[in-house]
Amino acid sequence: MKFATLKDGSRDGRLLLVSRDLAWAVDASDIAPTLQTAVEHWLRVEAGLRARYDALNQGTLENAFAFDSAAVSAPLPRAWQWLDGSCFLSHGELMQKAFHLDPIEGVEHTPLMYQGAGDDFIGPRDDIPLPSESHGIDFEGEFAVLTDEVPMGCSAEQAMAHIRLVLQLNDVSLRALAPREMKTGFGFVQAKSSSSFAPVAVTPDELGEAWRDGRVHLPLRIEWNGQWFGHPHGGAMHFGFHQLVAHAALTRRLSAGTLIGSGTVSNADRTVGSACISERRAIEMIEQGAPQTGFMRFGDRVRMEARDLEGHPLFGAIDQQVVSGAQPCAS
Repeated sequence: MKFATLKDGSRDGRLLLVSRDLAWAVDASDIAPTLQTAVEHWLRVEAGLRARYDALNQGTLENAFAFDSAAVSAPLPRAWQWLDGSCFLSHGELMQKAFHLDPIEGVEHTPLMYQGAGDDFIGPRDDIPLPSESHGIDFEGEFAVLTDEVPMGCSAEQAMAHIRLVLQLNDVSLRALAPREMKTGFGFVQAKSSSSFAPVAVTPDELGEAWRDGRVHLPLRIEWNGQWFGHPHGGAMHFGFHQLVAHAALTRRLSAGTLIGSGTVSNADRTVGSACISERRAIEMIEQGAPQTGFMRFGDRVRMEARDLEGHPLFGAIDQQVVSGAQPCAS
């Protein structure tokens, strides 16, 4: 199944089912008003949602309407919990080499993960408002999963059954603010602004053979201001999402509606490009002695899309602009 959230003026929007080709949508809020509700009560609402999804794809619903990715928010406009990993080891190795950092002990055996802000996700066509270009504005192409309730101590094998949906996102990062926060050991706050998501969240079966071992085995194509930037492959993820879920749930229960990200998609093969500017700059530092590529400026656009193995639309595309969002705080 494929889901989106229609903007309706409320904080959590209204649940839509979207056809497999992303051409049509139908209201599903009578079954589950929001995606959060659907995930919380998945076993109760799944059959009704799937029946309507099948009817939508068969073209038998009179109330279906053309799907517009500009009319939707992030599939989950806010999350109880947003955890992001760093599971493409080639990305970390590049950063270590470029900045002469010591290797992180045990990174091959224990996932890296931090707790991000899940209260304000951005839609796929919405502007990204930020306070200053001097903060080093960067995009990061990632995949993510959305879970139902996960019990404490859940194993990786058990965790596969708790992955309800797969998503694709732009984890916006402010690189000039990151070094200090990394040194404190307390995690990111200022360096991670609101992330944006592709318009559609999909059940794992929609990926077909591209969903294996808890990984999305598809390239993620990135364009910056209309120019190709990279198409790294998600299959290179060192830890599968089921392993990330188990890692997060080792000492606590995960609430239904927990989002877990893969970290920047990265491949050891440099010919496929990168999914973030920071990685390209690291390569330039290694090969040329200094970075040649600047970070994003206000007015820049980024586009991200992963298609299925046959080249058909899957999550839809993120296509958005960075804009000045500096505003005085109301007294």
